[in-house]
Amino acid sequence: MCRRFARALARPLVLAAAVIALSVGPSDPVAADRVVIGGFPVDASKSPWTVALSSRDRFGGTRAGQFCGGVAVGRSTVLTAAHCVDEEVLGGPPERVRDLKVISGRTDLLTDRGGREVAVRETWANPAYDGVSHVGDFAVLTLAEPLPADSVIGMAADGDAAYAAGQAATVYGWGDVSGAGDYSNGLRAARVRVLSDAVCKEAYPGGENGLYDARSMLCAGEVNGGRDACQGDSGGPLVARGRLIGLVSWGIGCGRAGSPGVYTRVSDVMRTLGWARM
Repeated sequence: MCRRFARALARPLVLAAAVIALSVGPSDPVAADRVVIGGFPVDASKSPWTVALSSRDRFGGTRAGQFCGGVAVGRSTVLTAAHCVDEEVLGGPPERVRDLKVISGRTDLLTDRGGREVAVRETWANPAYDGVSHVGDFAVLTLAEPLPADSVIGMAADGDAAYAAGQAATVYGWGDVSGAGDYSNGLRAARVRVLSDAVCKEAYPGGENGLYDARSMLCAGEVNGGRDACQGDSGGPLVARGRLIGLVSWGIGCGRAGSPGVYTRVSDVMRTLGWARM
């Protein structure tokens, strides 16, 4: 049976097993952190708005406690996936995770001590998020201290050419690089293309494979597979034309032909939150 995975946590094998048990049911989208498949290493300075979500208490000290990705859209505002801050994932309400942090400006989570670790002051998960369909898969984190101004990326509103089918895009993360639980210590990126809604709907027409919702989602990848986000990348950014267009959300497997990655559409996030064009 195909399993859909929401691309969120899973790093140390012990945690991976716990996450799969919590997040992936027989008919669930692949709910686990996606790591970039078919990608290449990238220095954090080249994408300073890409951040790692961390809790050493919950996920251990390996790789700085990283369990999801996120993206800074304001100096004190980070977007991530709603399923990343689910109580089952965090072991309780986000406000009770005492060491929930965002790591900014750090390329290698295993050996690098650079960048900044900033505490999360407040977590707001979209109350309309549907954990079965993955519609509305986004959350907003408010940081206790502001990040540098150059750590922020602009968001693409409705009608932006960055959403056009065929547009070149890049996804970033510290997730699985093989689809077999090989998590990356260093930040990686993969070049993909925004796919048409027709292609996405054909890939995910409903049923056990999941249902693509064009209003709240977009999908990206390659027709023949090979480049994709994967487990551990959830909440991380999909960027086109220098603007944020998507957040890693879900998909079937990683890098499979005919099963592109599905992302939360950032224009829908902006519309839902009433945010002006940024």
